[in-house]
Amino acid sequence: MTVSPHGAVPVYRSLAEIPADFGPTVAAIGNFDGVHLGHREILSGAIQEARERGARALAITFDPHPEQFLRPEVAPRLLTSIPERLRLLIATGVDAVLVLAFDAALANMRAEEFVQRVLVEALRVCSLHEGGNFRFGYRAEAGVKELQVFGAAYRFAVHVHRAVCVHGLEVSSSAVRRLVAAGDMKRARWMLGRPFAVRSTPARGRGVGTRLLVPTVNLAAYGALLPGFGVYVTRLTVSGRCFQAVTNVGNRPTFEGVGFGVETHILNFEPVDLSEETTLELEFLLRLRGEMQWPSTEALKAQIFKDVARAKRYFRLRADA
Repeated sequence: MTVSPHGAVPVYRSLAEIPADFGPTVAAIGNFDGVHLGHREILSGAIQEARERGARALAITFDPHPEQFLRPEVAPRLLTSIPERLRLLIATGVDAVLVLAFDAALANMRAEEFVQRVLVEALRVCSLHEGGNFRFGYRAEAGVKELQVFGAAYRFAVHVHRAVCVHGLEVSSSAVRRLVAAGDMKRARWMLGRPFAVRSTPARGRGVGTRLLVPTVNLAAYGALLPGFGVYVTRLTVSGRCFQAVTNVGNRPTFEGVGFGVETHILNFEPVDLSEETTLELEFLLRLRGEMQWPSTEALKAQIFKDVARAKRYFRLRADA
């Protein structure tokens, strides 16, 4: 078990770590990639009921994502890494998080065995909150209807939540992934309830020392999902300092051989402490344009001035950005 740095919220990494007197619990089970508005609606229901019952509100998630274990060749790039997912889950107000290793044993566990061994015996679940598309057990054999049958047999309640819609769009992790991949940061923000962001560190070998003395910083290689190639209005947080910025995601084709990078130019720059281990949080607010190959560096510089002017106007018009 670990304790979250965001508060005294325990994170259990296996059923063996669960204390004998842990229950009763009101739980929500899911991959929770992105911890979007739909996830938060379900978790809020579990938290509210837990408070009413005097029980613990528990979020149960998996590592790796089942698709990464079962079908790694077609598994999607995720919106959030496990550390970020845990941070976001804890921020919802749950009392604890259980991270189950998704391995061959769990993949082959039948639905009723999961209910009996995990939910009833280990967690003493008295109530579950799930979305209507929730499935579990060997080859996803069971859904919410089967879960309700198990609930009646094992004496726990099952609450099925309708999908959350924003501006006529149904919220889901796959929908957010599609929007981010297309560079549609506005609609992705609607579904997430916050700007899409990545957390990484500075790229090695770029002259990073104990201070950042120039207004440009490059992100280290990043394994989760990034927005589609293009230029974005962004916000960069470094060592507690928040900067307005413009970020290029892509191969920078005007400069032959440079290769892929996530390069951020800080607009309101001041020197800041920075090392190769410093956490950088980069929020993507608006896509300005796609990535292009310019005929000359002078043409690129002229466009960069235009991009910066548009970004500054964005921040002027949106005081809350």
